[in-house]
Amino acid sequence: MNDFNAGVIAEFRANGGKVGGPFEGRDNMMLMTTIGAKSGRAVTNPLVFVRDGDGIVLIASNGGADKNPAWYHNLRANPEFEIEIGVEKFRAKAEVVTGPQRDALYARMVEVMPQFADYEANTTRVIPVFVAHRQD
Repeated sequence: MNDFNAGVIAEFRANGGKVGGPFEGRDNMMLMTTIGAKSGRAVTNPLVFVRDGDGIVLIASNGGADKNPAWYHNLRANPEFEIEIGVEKFRAKAEVVTGPQRDALYARMVEVMPQFADYEANTTRVIPVFVAHRQD
């Protein structure tokens, strides 16, 4: 984990899900803890999300890089993971969505955070979209 993510995670947990810096005032921040596809260890990453009904939409943008983020591979190998939103923590299961559903959900993220349009423009890969559902 890089120092930036470690700082965001610590701030998120210390402040009931609120963070400053580029994420100041956002209510769409979460932490996801996946099981490493190779390591088998728990790995936590901060992420922004949008809701789709009772689903939580996760975009594997990796800031527009030409490769998927590590958490993408973790979710593909182990789709059950933990989500923290605010002070709430729960188990969820993620599935990749494709085609028109993927495109519509990606467009919703662009509405909330316009820089996601840049991420898509900066790569030749189709950025994967997941929808996670609470597992109670």
